[in-house]
Amino acid sequence: MIIKLNNLRVGITNEHSLVEILAHKFNIDKENIRDVKVLRRAVDARRKNNICLVYHLCLDLAVSGKKLDIILQDKNISKMDEPKREKLVCGSEELCERPVIIGAGPAGLIATLELAKRGYKPLLIERGKCLAERVADVDAFWRTGKFDPKSNVQFGMGGAGTFSDGKLTTRINDPIMSHILETFVAAGAPGEILYEQKPHVGTDKLRLMVSNLAKQIEELGGEILYDCQVKALIVKDDKVIGIELINDEKIITNAVILAIGHSARDTYKKLLEQGVAIEAKAFAIGVRVEHEQAVIDTSQYGTFAGHPKLGASDYALVHHEPSNGRTVYSFCMCPGGKVVAATSEIGGVVTNGMSMHGRDSGIANSALVVNVGPQDFGAGPLGGIEFQRHYEQLAYCAGGKNYSAPAQNIRSFLDNTEPLLKVGFKPTYEPGLVAVSLDKVLPDYVAATLRAGIKVFGRRIGGFASDGLLTGVETRTSAPVRILRGQDGQSITHRGLYPTGEGAGYAGGIMSAAVDGYYQAANIIKRFKRF
Repeated sequence: MIIKLNNLRVGITNEHSLVEILAHKFNIDKENIRDVKVLRRAVDARRKNNICLVYHLCLDLAVSGKKLDIILQDKNISKMDEPKREKLVCGSEELCERPVIIGAGPAGLIATLELAKRGYKPLLIERGKCLAERVADVDAFWRTGKFDPKSNVQFGMGGAGTFSDGKLTTRINDPIMSHILETFVAAGAPGEILYEQKPHVGTDKLRLMVSNLAKQIEELGGEILYDCQVKALIVKDDKVIGIELINDEKIITNAVILAIGHSARDTYKKLLEQGVAIEAKAFAIGVRVEHEQAVIDTSQYGTFAGHPKLGASDYALVHHEPSNGRTVYSFCMCPGGKVVAATSEIGGVVTNGMSMHGRDSGIANSALVVNVGPQDFGAGPLGGIEFQRHYEQLAYCAGGKNYSAPAQNIRSFLDNTEPLLKVGFKPTYEPGLVAVSLDKVLPDYVAATLRAGIKVFGRRIGGFASDGLLTGVETRTSAPVRILRGQDGQSITHRGLYPTGEGAGYAGGIMSAAVDGYYQAANIIKRFKRF
């Protein structure tokens, strides 16, 4: 019989196998357990002296009669329901040419793959370079400060997530998520992302995965163009009938998935000029904070810090500051990672975080950011972009105009004294750091909220407010705009245009962007015949 068992708690020091633990729990022979599949695994570290792994399992038991009746009385036992997934049926409208996807981040890649699987022969257009060339360009930028606005952390195959922790956590709960995760694993992502409560791929594994997804697309009849930037939409009677490239080449299509990511500022501007409905939206800005990973591990795991079953610990922190109504929170926390230079424009400094799958750098980092909204920047739909750019340029100038970043240790920031870089570990940001008061590169209300929040966080995590480093500025937390779309996924002003993913304002991270990409591909499949 196949059943689901929830909330099986296993102490961190328990060395028995799951089969042995289950046999003991149910008082049956190990041979009666035909199969064990882990559905979810989480760490419960609320009691530092009794840290547990908590499992949700699918079990195939060769048990019947009275023994089975006893097992089924367990309140954590239930029937195993098969996930229901919508069956996509191709529509009846004609495609004038193959569908075009703009942007090869997670939303664009998944949308292209789903269309390719069903015979639509999609064309994926990416303004940046292929993966190998992009990685080389970014590494050179970090080493030397030589920046390429066409090939960087934001632009190129895989999108911004290619230089990240590869976190797949999301607040959405969608039935298609399991399909997305299985797609990632088939492309080379670690198998544990299928069941970990906080799945992450790591930038090293993510690059392999992205490369394999691109290969799958091409093998299925799709095409990918690199170094290929879209200049404008071709529109007739408020319908998209094609796109124009930066080299003046025109590509005819009546289905365009716009998955540009949150940093294609020139594209946003052109879309607005062409009358596409766009509105400003809230986002957050702040800094990156670094600590020794051991400090975070000790606070989170106590004497079990460093245990091989636990790995590097993370944190999620939030503080609502009553004095000004703002919220400061941790974002994109990267255990065992590094802080990276992530600008997409000449003359700007932007921070981000990334880590490898092993999370073994010894340094923890996270963004600490404060919410901002249209009331702070105004100036129309693109006001948030100018707001971001202003502080990125301030950081660039403060850092010496060579892409070094302004930074100071937490103590000098909290005390508002002379900015110092001295910390008990080696900071990770390249190409370099300059001691600068972060008040000079942030809005005053952001700096004030950060100070209040860090003091609170120091009471929650031992050592957080003492030996740490703050590096600025973190501005690309999410898209500063939303490209308005209807229930059918199309732009409310331009039929045939499908705004998609994080850059369109409908996702926040790899997983939600990939899910949105899937559903936008589904909208095209349900509307059009195969090409």
